[in-house]
Amino acid sequence: MPVISTDKILGIALKAVETAMDKKATNPVVLDLKDISIIADYFIILTGHSLVQNRAIADAIQMELKEENLTMKREGYEDGTWILMDYGHIVIHIFQDSTRDYYDIEGLWGDAGRVSLEDII
Repeated sequence: MPVISTDKILGIALKAVETAMDKKATNPVVLDLKDISIIADYFIILTGHSLVQNRAIADAIQMELKEENLTMKREGYEDGTWILMDYGHIVIHIFQDSTRDYYDIEGLWGDAGRVSLEDII
């Protein structure tokens, strides 16, 4: 994984959230995992309301972040109920409502800090 400054990583995460919001994603949450996990620096959790919308959100984020030259792995695109986009420092979860409720990522990572999205939403 390339060395990227913390501020740059957060900026990329916020850009991903803004892009998702442009595609009408709802209930965005950014969890700060830097001090509690080596998995990633940030988890972004979003909700879309259909397979088509979730794919559109994922496609838009992928296009927007392409210029950052980050390696990305993606899972769940075909099913669309939970699309996971792993950019190394940032992991994006795009859920449909019921799937988000069922897996409760926010609850599992309840000790993580939350990044304020006040300026975005």
